[in-house]
Amino acid sequence: MSTTAFETPAPGRALRIGLWAAQVVIAFTFISAGLVKLLTPIPQLAAMMPWAGQYSETFVRFISLVDLAGGIGILLPALTRILPRLTVLAALGCSVLQVFALVFHVSRGEAPVTPLNVVLLALSLFVLWGRGWKAPIAPRQF
Repeated sequence: MSTTAFETPAPGRALRIGLWAAQVVIAFTFISAGLVKLLTPIPQLAAMMPWAGQYSETFVRFISLVDLAGGIGILLPALTRILPRLTVLAALGCSVLQVFALVFHVSRGEAPVTPLNVVLLALSLFVLWGRGWKAPIAPRQF
């Protein structure tokens, strides 16, 4: 009796392109949002995002740093191939953040702003699945 090794086929080109596109969109969105929340004075930010004027500046700035970390983490480790598993963890973090954002906005009666959260959640889950199981990036060999 012989044993047959089953090899997982390499992920398709379309999947790899889709994952990179999703990572770039997430990174751009999170980094942009993080920079806006970090660099905009609170009164101006409250005009754009009413919740920002109703919570402490420390909370708003903390959320901006979380956004920046998610945006950088979803792209940079995969691009450099240095600790690419951090991209998977960043995708998990971005997914959790979007679930919290959905609950937060719905609880405040701000349902009209949630479609962006839903799209970012879907993209983050796609990257989590893709980079975690379907098309992981191999770490760089030094």
